[in-house]
Amino acid sequence: MKHKGTILWLTGLSGAGKTTIAKGVAQQLRTRGCRVELLDGDVVRTSLSKELGFSKEDRDTNVRRIGFVANLLSRNGVIAIAAVISPYREIREELRRTTTNFVEVYVQAPLTVCESRDSKGLYAKARAGEIKNFTGISDPYEEPLNPEIICPSYQFTVEQCVHQVISYLESQSYIPVCSLKDREEEAVQGI
Repeated sequence: MKHKGTILWLTGLSGAGKTTIAKGVAQQLRTRGCRVELLDGDVVRTSLSKELGFSKEDRDTNVRRIGFVANLLSRNGVIAIAAVISPYREIREELRRTTTNFVEVYVQAPLTVCESRDSKGLYAKARAGEIKNFTGISDPYEEPLNPEIICPSYQFTVEQCVHQVISYLESQSYIPVCSLKDREEEAVQGI
């Protein structure tokens, strides 16, 4: 069995670990021969959505654009991994309704943990009023109600979160199940 085109949508606060987990999942999927494309919210903002600000309307537009690209990729047999804060539940649910093979991954971490991981100092700037509409500080983050996967990145290692996502994809037949031999080879390669 080959893999299915899928949209793997990682949502969570800034600093929760979305991009780190997404990169780990992408690496493991590529090792298995899957066609994968990573759509990182920060990277997309500098190209596809650079004219957008951080109002609710602009954030929704950004998420819709990423969702559109992810859907095009998934329809063509690619596993599109989107690592995007996407703070509003309604727009994530819209994506779920308008795309196929949508898997929502909530990368969960308390605000205090995310702030402690913030190497760019964005949370401190937001608390000082230097950054407006910052998710978790001056703008809301609406947690998913029924995500397919919850990765508590404040309790699990990156490797455990990656394994959790891969195991789910296998269990739902999005990707083939690896044999014990394949898993041992992945372990040797440090995946």
